[in-house]
Amino acid sequence: MTEARFESCIRRMNAGDKEGLREVYEEYVSYIYGIVLQLLRSRENAEDVTSDFFIRLWEKSEAYKPGHGHRGWMATIARNMAVDYIRKQSREELTGALSHSEADAGDRGRQNRLNRKAAGISAYETSEGGRPPSGVENAVIGAITVKQALATLKENERIIVHMKIIGELTFREIADILQIPMGTVTWRYREAMNKLRRCGYE
Repeated sequence: MTEARFESCIRRMNAGDKEGLREVYEEYVSYIYGIVLQLLRSRENAEDVTSDFFIRLWEKSEAYKPGHGHRGWMATIARNMAVDYIRKQSREELTGALSHSEADAGDRGRQNRLNRKAAGISAYETSEGGRPPSGVENAVIGAITVKQALATLKENERIIVHMKIIGELTFREIADILQIPMGTVTWRYREAMNKLRRCGYE
């Protein structure tokens, strides 16, 4: 599709003509799907994001500025949507990890109370020197979650960790998506890993 034809489709979309969107869809659905699939590496997820892309294109068509290359413009939007999807997915996984960690800590706390009760120890009693029983300490330590550890990272570090570990992207792919030097990506990733190791995570 030429620039002139794409701009014509955009003008029609701006006027509420969905035929303009249909023409762009038929021309570029495979192109957008390929970009998204490369990042998400899941056909099902790539299909969802591709569908959302054309909905967004319809809603944001007025944002297009003629003369800047429509293929590159659409590719940037598609990549950003894929990155947003990775972030959302990683947040959901972290929330799940948080819930499991809190549940495990609660189970340990209940078990500790049962153990103390069986041994004839009041839930309010402590061991020598006024220190809580070691089981309580273990429960507190166990409450340190992955989410809390990631909160120690800077936003730009956290994004790279998500894309590298959850998205399984290479440093080169991350650099291309974020449009920063690969050396910056690897440096931020190493810094983030050092911080997480200090929190006890590998």
